[in-house]
Amino acid sequence: MSVLTRDTVGRAGGRSAPGGAAPHRRRGWWTTRRRDQLAGLLFVAPQLAGSVLFVLIPLGLVFWYSLHEWNMLAGTFEFVGAGNYQAMADDPNLPSVLRVTALFSIGLVVFNLSLALLLAVLLNQRLRGTVVFRTLFFSPVVVSLVAWTIVWGFLLQDNGGVNGALGTVGMDGPNWLRGDWTALLSVIVVQVVKNVGLNMVLFLAALQGVPAELYEAARVEGANAWTRFRRITVPLISPTILLTSIITVVGSLQVFAQIAVLTQGGPGTSTTVLVYYLYQRAFQFHQFGYGATLSVLLFLIVLVLTVVQWRMRRKWVFHEQ
Repeated sequence: MSVLTRDTVGRAGGRSAPGGAAPHRRRGWWTTRRRDQLAGLLFVAPQLAGSVLFVLIPLGLVFWYSLHEWNMLAGTFEFVGAGNYQAMADDPNLPSVLRVTALFSIGLVVFNLSLALLLAVLLNQRLRGTVVFRTLFFSPVVVSLVAWTIVWGFLLQDNGGVNGALGTVGMDGPNWLRGDWTALLSVIVVQVVKNVGLNMVLFLAALQGVPAELYEAARVEGANAWTRFRRITVPLISPTILLTSIITVVGSLQVFAQIAVLTQGGPGTSTTVLVYYLYQRAFQFHQFGYGATLSVLLFLIVLVLTVVQWRMRRKWVFHEQ
């Protein structure tokens, strides 16, 4: 048997590296990792371009316009610095507008989430006809917003369908859209009925993901229905509660069409929320710089509320504990 020496191996397979190590080959620039990174960037490029063009650039322009006084009728565009922000701080109507916005948002969030969760729990009982009721509750979500609001405008008139129904049982209903508190309540109810089906479906999907074994174990331990709901259902669907609360809060601060069609901010300023007040100052009074300043305020409010809800998730969201 012949013995292979290092020189023999070198002559057979080429010169080896010192110490017998395999020869090192330089890797090219176009590696698999870089190819995958480029493919990922190409996939997200349309979304990224849309976010830059339709979100980041408009936000920057709104802040830029808030530093100017833009009068389109006179064709002037003057830099005023913090003048619009000082005018916002001195605006006598803004406290009332913020109060109405807060009342509207609180009422909408409380009624929407409570009713959606109640309907989801009832529909989760797997009774006969639940598919029909689920369709009925969800159908307003896909109806045109303006058409929905116009129909409710007729129903809520002094001689409309709501007061007609109350009259059949001997009750005299108010003029819903002309009273200070009834107008705000009417807008809240119209918005809740319009969008409650979406949160209901989200809650129903979350409820169907709760393991039935947990309920059976709780029944064996003697827990009643309320205890099972409080100790099992709510913690396990808390991520969905967080999602729906963020969506509903942000949506409540952006409601415009319902108020523009039903009340136009009246009577007085009883239904003038911040979005509608922004519209009035910018497009009715042609104060575009001040309207941009109110837009910055609205953006900051939405940002703060969203961040607060997100930071609080560790305290009450089950999966974040």
